[in-house]
Amino acid sequence: MKINWKVRLKNPVFWANLAAAVVLPILAYLGLSWKDITTWTGLGNALLEAVKNPVILVSVLVSVWNLINDPTTKGLSDSQRALTYTEPNT
Repeated sequence: MKINWKVRLKNPVFWANLAAAVVLPILAYLGLSWKDITTWTGLGNALLEAVKNPVILVSVLVSVWNLINDPTTKGLSDSQRALTYTEPNT
C-alpha cells in the first residue's frame, strides 16, 4: 500500500472530507443535526456515544476507507504518477 500521505495531508479538501467522513455517520446514526454539536460538550457527548457503539464505529471506518481509497487504481495504492507529486495536483 503506497499512498502519498505528504501531499494528501497538505490538501485542505482531504481534511474537510476526513471531518465529514467521521462526523456525518455519527450525526446520522444518533439522529443529530449540526446545531446539536455547536458546543464542545455536545461534540464530546456525540463522540463518546459513537465510541460506545460498534455500528457507528464501523460506519466511520467505512467512510474513512472510502476517503483513502483511490477508485481509479487497483488496490489501495496511489497511482505511480500521484506518488511523484510534492504538492496537490492543480
